[in-house]
Amino acid sequence: MKVSVIGGGSTYTPELVSGFLKRLDSLPLTELWLMDIDQQRLITVGSFIQRMCIASNAPFKVFLTRDRSEAIRDADYVITQLRVGQMPARRADEYLCHRHHLIGQETTGIGGMAKALRTIPVILDIARDIQTYAPHALLLNFTNPSGLVTEALFRYAPKVQAVGVCNSAMTTKMGLVEEYNNLTGKKVDPKDALLDVLGLNHLTWYRGLKINHYEVWDELFPYLIKQSRSESEPEWDVPLLESLRLLPNSYLQYYYYTQHKLELQQGWPPSRAEQVMKIEDELLTQYAEPDRTVPPPGLMERGGAYYSTVATQLINAHYNDLKEIHIVNTKQGNAVPDYPSDWVMELPCTIDRNGIHPLPAKPLPNVCFSLIQQVKTYELLTIESAVHGDRSAVYQAMLAHPLGPDADQIPIVLDDLLETHGAYLPNFIH
Repeated sequence: MKVSVIGGGSTYTPELVSGFLKRLDSLPLTELWLMDIDQQRLITVGSFIQRMCIASNAPFKVFLTRDRSEAIRDADYVITQLRVGQMPARRADEYLCHRHHLIGQETTGIGGMAKALRTIPVILDIARDIQTYAPHALLLNFTNPSGLVTEALFRYAPKVQAVGVCNSAMTTKMGLVEEYNNLTGKKVDPKDALLDVLGLNHLTWYRGLKINHYEVWDELFPYLIKQSRSESEPEWDVPLLESLRLLPNSYLQYYYYTQHKLELQQGWPPSRAEQVMKIEDELLTQYAEPDRTVPPPGLMERGGAYYSTVATQLINAHYNDLKEIHIVNTKQGNAVPDYPSDWVMELPCTIDRNGIHPLPAKPLPNVCFSLIQQVKTYELLTIESAVHGDRSAVYQAMLAHPLGPDADQIPIVLDDLLETHGAYLPNFIH
């Protein structure tokens, strides 16, 4: 088995490799290729990973390369975890929004749009390489905004097998299982739990939790409300939870509590990007330690909890035809009645050797669907603008987004975006 990681110089990569090392009995990995355009990061991260594997007596070889076609050639699985413009571009996204009194966030709002505009052409170029050099490979896209990028893959690279992956649902499931254990005094293994979730990536609502095939939501959800009522600064206000009877994904705070999030931005610096840059500098220094063979504890501060679990269990289910249920981003088909069949959505799917199969799902309440419809409209317009360099489509995408600027401010924000990221937006003519 050959696995290729595009963006292999990421500080996340050691956690991913830890996941492979834990699955040596079920995944016959022979070659792990780490590809990155940043030579220094590739050497620093890659050399550390090679030491990890030697210390663990790994039966696979780790290759480092800046040649994308070489990395992809004959791969069974390709993982994309890249950031066009690296972390300075993320910081620029945040402060672009800050200048215009908008939500400055990596995946949500105009910051997410700027990242998507830079990213989609690169991801589609990678997809063309996969079609040429590894047509049977499965592409696991972790690159944010994951759902939007995966939507672009389904629309503009339909011959490539692709799935969008995120650790958000896994993190939530682990937290809910812990809450259930606190409520009942039991010690449920998260492997025995199944989360019911629907929406778009970073725009989902959780509405059920099964433990050993038994639904416990009606028991757990009142407990969550009680917990919120007892907290001085709860994540969600009680009337919201009581009305929805759903638990929103944490990213929905940007939509439900926009003013509060804007007020928090007034405390920058540091922005989240600046915090992560500091964490990454420390991690890279530790990775460079010649005697280090295990990931440092600070890796969890990077924000990628359960990343390796999500990635490797998906590959394991696919390769070994396990027919397991995992939450991923894929074209929903006819799984959700009355929703457009060609939408990429985040929902539970059965994973087997033949691919990704969405499970039937009840539609969400209209109050949720109305927001999904708005954001999906923004996503589709953003994809068209990224592919074709269409300034009009960018304008309409900003107009459609619930967190976008007022109409008379769109030209100003758009000019700023194109000037800020012009080097990474070759499709646009200035």
